[in-house]
Amino acid sequence: MRRIVAIITDEPGWHGAQLTAELARRGWEGRYLSLRDCGFDLHASPYGVEMPGFETQLPVGAFVRGVPGGGLEEVVMYLDVLHALRELGVRVYNDARGIERSVDKAMTSFVLYRAVIPTPPSWVYRQRVQAQALLDREWAAGHAIVLKPLFGSQGEGLRRLGPGDALPDAEACRGVYYLQRYMDTGEGRWQDWRVFVIGARAVAAMCRRGRGWISNVAHGAHCHRATLDGTLRRLAEDATRAVGLDYAGVDILRDLAGRYWVVEVNGIPAWKGLQGTCERSIARALVEDFLGALEKTARLQAVR
Repeated sequence: MRRIVAIITDEPGWHGAQLTAELARRGWEGRYLSLRDCGFDLHASPYGVEMPGFETQLPVGAFVRGVPGGGLEEVVMYLDVLHALRELGVRVYNDARGIERSVDKAMTSFVLYRAVIPTPPSWVYRQRVQAQALLDREWAAGHAIVLKPLFGSQGEGLRRLGPGDALPDAEACRGVYYLQRYMDTGEGRWQDWRVFVIGARAVAAMCRRGRGWISNVAHGAHCHRATLDGTLRRLAEDATRAVGLDYAGVDILRDLAGRYWVVEVNGIPAWKGLQGTCERSIARALVEDFLGALEKTARLQAVR
């Protein structure tokens, strides 16, 4: 087996260095590859997919650390490359389908709902009149609503809407209203948990305590060591399995009544903040599981 894999990312940084170091410790080479530089050649390419650094032979596996943003056509093309690699027999970790489900908040909520995993009630509408009617009903029942961008991360673009707050025009929401019931964790006690799952097992967790109701590090939240109790472990593992990811960062919060809710499942999670709160090497655990997945794929291909 060729011992070269692709690490798919635009910005290798600290995370890329961690992965390449752990791969090298096991005699593997990790080559960075940006999906922006990939394409399709359905005439001269032996595989149909063009990837710098892999012109004559496909990588054994592809570890997805980043999918670039862009217009609809651009993002579809990037995901097409990941889909094509899977069709060519390359083990993609996480693969395109899982990333599609996790990056799209509406689909994540739908999948969690279908799997009977507790997640806040959510609504997705194209028409402003439908969104406003939902707000009026929720406000009348005593609930606040969080308006989120359908595609987004790090708490950017979140708005909490209470009675009388104006609903933005559809254009300000890129044409789609994703609305989720606000789950109150207590005034001045804003916090959630990020649970990291690798290979269907929760391996570490941290508590993020926010300065405001958005408990993201990018908004000033502080990370603290957290114990992986049975509830956090079960919810995170179930959510990761439902979305179809090899590894994930699962965000969970607990409301004033003590109920736990899965808020988000991140298919390309960072772990630098988490690493600062735990002794176990997250990169080492990821590489071990990734290489195990490659070996399993190789055995299956040999049988065929």
